[in-house]
Amino acid sequence: MEENKCPNSCVDCGTYNCGTGDKTYPPFCLTTGMDQKLMDEVMELYAEEENRKIMVAAAVVEHEHYCQLTRLQETMEFAKKIGAKRIGIAFCTGVANEARIVTKYLRHHGFEVFGACCKVGAVPKGDMGIPAECSGGATGSVGCNPIMQAKLLNEAGTDLNILMGLCVGHDSLFYKYCDGLCTTLFTKDRVLGHNAAAAIYMANGYYKKKLFD
Repeated sequence: MEENKCPNSCVDCGTYNCGTGDKTYPPFCLTTGMDQKLMDEVMELYAEEENRKIMVAAAVVEHEHYCQLTRLQETMEFAKKIGAKRIGIAFCTGVANEARIVTKYLRHHGFEVFGACCKVGAVPKGDMGIPAECSGGATGSVGCNPIMQAKLLNEAGTDLNILMGLCVGHDSLFYKYCDGLCTTLFTKDRVLGHNAAAAIYMANGYYKKKLFD
């Protein structure tokens, strides 16, 4: 195991007093050591109209539906709160059926929906510079095309984009090139049925050897 060269941060804290205020902050706390200039810059960003609308909408959805609605339902309520009309869906072809169900759900509630699947454009992997050994077999010879997905949703003028099951890294490129607001409905985990958190919940039990050996 390599030595961690980063300074201690929130991931090294066991108190999380920033959310409760009833404990002692650790000496490396990012809250107590906060650069006031940085805090002022961030607060100015929250004061911008669009950012404030998003933060308020998220807070209202959480407050009104805490532990009552599913992520799918919360996503729709959030879309309503921000006044979104056209929803973009960037999805993996492996969850195309799930994307159709989400589309049906959103259209049922009055939203316009425009989707782009990961293989759109049918570009061979080799044309993207992907090594030949990564082509064919279970993963196929056509490459995922997250940049094109982002560009197509940009052109469609979507107000909010929902990611469904894009591969690790492909989602990163989608976020990089997408102009609009994005949220993730679920992440891909082929082993755990798209429940990536399960590996973490089992990290001290059944998955300990898988993760730490």
